[in-house]
Amino acid sequence: MKLESSNELLFELIKCNSVTPNDAGCQDIIIKRLESIGFECERMNFGKVKNIWAHRQEGNGPLLCFAGHTDVVLPGPLEEWISEPFVPTIRNKMIYGRGAADMKSGLAAMIDATETFIDRKKTFNGKIAFLITSDEEGPARDGTKKVIEKLTKRNEKIDFCIVGEPSSKKKLGDTIKVGRRGSLSCFLSVIGTQGHSAYPYLANNPFKNIGPVIDDLMNHKWDIGNEFFPPTNLEIVDASTNNNAINVIPGEVTITMNIRFNNLWNYDSLKNKISKIIDHHKIRYKLKYRESGEPFLSEEGPLLTASKNAIEEILGIKPELSTDGGTSDGRFIAPTGAEVIEIGSINSSIHKVNECVPIKDTPNLSRVYLRILEKLIR
Repeated sequence: MKLESSNELLFELIKCNSVTPNDAGCQDIIIKRLESIGFECERMNFGKVKNIWAHRQEGNGPLLCFAGHTDVVLPGPLEEWISEPFVPTIRNKMIYGRGAADMKSGLAAMIDATETFIDRKKTFNGKIAFLITSDEEGPARDGTKKVIEKLTKRNEKIDFCIVGEPSSKKKLGDTIKVGRRGSLSCFLSVIGTQGHSAYPYLANNPFKNIGPVIDDLMNHKWDIGNEFFPPTNLEIVDASTNNNAINVIPGEVTITMNIRFNNLWNYDSLKNKISKIIDHHKIRYKLKYRESGEPFLSEEGPLLTASKNAIEEILGIKPELSTDGGTSDGRFIAPTGAEVIEIGSINSSIHKVNECVPIKDTPNLSRVYLRILEKLIR
């Protein structure tokens, strides 16, 4: 079967076993393609993480950046895959392989669209850029976050940013992500007194104290959400002690919580509320936090308008605007003042065995990206 150019590139990228933070040659492929159409490609590597900042400028128009990641999650149980996860395979008009949807199809479509735009346009008034990392699926500390910090110090400002994350739900283009919730992890250790389980009156079992705290935290009504965001929610994701014996009351128990919060909150206001809820119980405790990203929301601007129109023109559907799902690297880009949205493949198979995309979708996604380029970069 003769593949369209975007799917040919998708095949090349899937073949790279690029489990976080290993890039496995993906960025070499991307750099070669971009340099061939006049892009200046700068490697910005931090620790084990590989990043690219690539750009081509003509005139003084706006800067449109395509952002994405080459890293993928582990394949999972290999025996459950119908074909090898890093061998792209076509079955029933679908392309299978780890990263097919998240998000090597997005990368392939971005590059293919830009190649077509350059070939047709020759000259233009603006700047097209790519911000590519190998650390989106991992800690996300040495990837997009570090690149943005470096660009900010150099006074390089992104006007519009399309993140190629798989945003679509049932069919390509049915959803545009205009923001994401924030994420805050909390580690609460409740302190008691260790002792023998046969003599409970000589100990202070921390489980007795942590139960009411968990109940209050889990049942607290943080907010009711708003027009773009669902209500904030807190989930207990782990509980542990330092106890390896079966007849010892532990001296301490720790629970791990994750809060997904909307733009009615920030880190400071959430932390203050959590402390008040715990302090109400008058217990001994320790509390630590890990910040993963504050919420962001892009108001309607030229990029969103162009994107909605492009999807309607190319795909014939009217996209829904959404902020659901987890976090994305858009959380590091939006605070710079850029208008940030996410448009990408169908997300129903991401992080699963037998991840796949319809064979028609990456070429169509490329056409959508091309139309957006034509509308914004004249």
